[in-house]
Amino acid sequence: MIILRNTEERRYEYHWADGTTIKKAVKLDAPHYVDALMHWVQSHLDDENIFPSKIGIPFPKSFQTSVKNIFKRLFRVYAHIYHSHFNKIVSLGEEAHLNTSFKHFIYFVQEFQLVEKKELAPLQELITQLMNRTPE
Repeated sequence: MIILRNTEERRYEYHWADGTTIKKAVKLDAPHYVDALMHWVQSHLDDENIFPSKIGIPFPKSFQTSVKNIFKRLFRVYAHIYHSHFNKIVSLGEEAHLNTSFKHFIYFVQEFQLVEKKELAPLQELITQLMNRTPE
């Protein structure tokens, strides 16, 4: 299970459900949550009914919903890394790489409106800082 606390001591807890084999959300520790998520994302990317790879095959009507769900869940991995492992990232001198990756992710998410603002709340201060904007 991924549990986050932001500076205002709000608590965010993410439980896992894939909608197929696990329909009711369950608690998983962070490594198992991330593993399940990455397998779930890969299965979606490999699914020709969601991401057709042949020319002339249209994307399904549910494509945008599927992509939004993928990005919402991928955001949770960044949130977990920043809240639980950032000190280790800094000790390795890798924070610039993480920040750059996250900034690209957020620009893409914002450009195509893929993640609702309320879902971004655990890292809103960081997002504002990275984007050099004032909070709305």
